[in-house]
Amino acid sequence: MSAQIDYNQLIPNNVNLASDRRLLRALESWHPKFINWWKDYGPDAYQENEVYLRTAVSVDKKGWAHFGSVKMPDYRWGIFLADSNAEEKRIGFGDHKGEKVWTDIPGEYRGPLRRLIVTQGDTEPASVEQQRVLAATAPSLIDMRNLFQVNVEEARHLWAMVYLLMAHFGRDGREEAEQLLERRSGDPDRPRILGAFNEQTPDWLSFYMFTYFTDRDGKYQLASLAESAFDPLARTCQFMLTEEAHHMYVGETGVARIIQKACDVMNKYKTDDVRRHGAIDLPTLQKYVNFHFSVSEDLFGAELSTNAANYFTQGLKGRYQEQFIKDDHSLKDEPYEITTFSNNTLKKEEVPALNSINERLRDDYIKDCQRGINRWNKLIKDAGIDFEITLPHRAFHRQIGSFAKANVSPEGVTMTEEDWIKNSPSWLPSEQDHEYVKSLMIQVTEPGKFASWIAPPRIGINNQAIDFEYVRF
Repeated sequence: MSAQIDYNQLIPNNVNLASDRRLLRALESWHPKFINWWKDYGPDAYQENEVYLRTAVSVDKKGWAHFGSVKMPDYRWGIFLADSNAEEKRIGFGDHKGEKVWTDIPGEYRGPLRRLIVTQGDTEPASVEQQRVLAATAPSLIDMRNLFQVNVEEARHLWAMVYLLMAHFGRDGREEAEQLLERRSGDPDRPRILGAFNEQTPDWLSFYMFTYFTDRDGKYQLASLAESAFDPLARTCQFMLTEEAHHMYVGETGVARIIQKACDVMNKYKTDDVRRHGAIDLPTLQKYVNFHFSVSEDLFGAELSTNAANYFTQGLKGRYQEQFIKDDHSLKDEPYEITTFSNNTLKKEEVPALNSINERLRDDYIKDCQRGINRWNKLIKDAGIDFEITLPHRAFHRQIGSFAKANVSPEGVTMTEEDWIKNSPSWLPSEQDHEYVKSLMIQVTEPGKFASWIAPPRIGINNQAIDFEYVRF
């Protein structure tokens, strides 16, 4: 396999697709179905506009990336795996630790590996569907372009998972690939697999929160799959992480620009009531943080999980940056401290580390989320504003695991269901909050101009000017 990507084929790739005619035919047969899905459920009404998009030309550091204006249906989606020497690479954890990585799937692990790949693959088209209509209210051309870049890369991640399914799972894989195009985000009859990917993304504040919090879950899921003993999956996820970083950057800088605008308005007009001046107030932003963080936390699963333990023991899915963790990487007798909920009380307890794989990954995720929160708070502090954004307690507003039945405040205080119902409107976005944010969502398409509720970015994309025509009308 080469770092360089072959763009002379219908399906760009660096996996030598031309040498496997049966696989190539299967993927070429799936291609028009994917294009139909993209046109029907991808970005609405902008398929004929040229967009300033980036494309990888190779999977090494020098190959990232080529920029140019292209119509989205003509974007060259493809199959790109990071380089690897499978002959020298060893499994880093679980019962197979120290053995050579697998280039083919051991028969006993086909079922669980297929579930992992399908679940990851299902999130990719789901987020495109969730964000389908956002371009109609884009606050600037540069933001519209960023939305489209996220969308085409999520669609490429779908291709990445479909390749693994078709290359390694035969007829079952081909059927799963078809179903990835048949489920729909939010459809009561054919919903996406994970709950967060059936939520609506009705406005740009929600989009930035989604790309900050939910795509960050994607980072940790991909990073743990990049440790897999199944080398094609590991290499696929390793390259996907390169693209995922941009999505989180869009989220973090988007929220930062909303904060900057609110602070500018507060200082200019000497008021906390920024809504009068068309900005989004910081308390409302905090409510959105509370909602999106808690929904994204659920994506990691229950605190104690036999499935996660089995994936680890089997070598299918590791921990975040497994090689840097100082333990035996088999976890037969290792303890791990988690927070649990029983008798209306939150408490710490030690449990087997093998059964708490999900919670360890969630701990890493929470620390990472906090780093961005700290950067947002520095913006507020530098503006001289007395306000601090906080992450809610891990038990707040949870639907999965031991906290699903807990009534817990953002500060981690347990309460009765009656008190929760009474207080939750001050912690989560209300209908009035949603309506206000929605009222601000007016499309701005003049180059260099921005909606009232968001500040311009510090720099343009790929050294282009802020007023560059990122989407051509």
